[in-house]
Amino acid sequence: MEFCPKCGGFMTSTRTSSGVVLVCRKCGYKKASGSVTVNLGRVRAQRRKAIVVDESDEASIHPKTTDVVCPQCGNREAYWWTVQTRSADEPMTQFFRCTKCGHTWREYT
Repeated sequence: MEFCPKCGGFMTSTRTSSGVVLVCRKCGYKKASGSVTVNLGRVRAQRRKAIVVDESDEASIHPKTTDVVCPQCGNREAYWWTVQTRSADEPMTQFFRCTKCGHTWREYT
């Protein structure tokens, strides 16, 4: 980051036919970039990797709880796990899967 020696404004990099120069936003003062390394490319968003869970042996993957009631069959036992589905400053979402009928539901805490 560099500031203009005339007015103190922020200087941004601009590509011209003669190369890359720094230009003041306020007064238009131009300065050769010299040894300044400028990256004019765009930042690409990283792709998220999906985690695939084989649910054939769910008892060894998720813990069980007896503090919930399945809304579909009334069973009082379910596997549970949590996922951060919203922004980091909000609480996690808790998911449940009934051990009897396999119904999955969530609760926002």
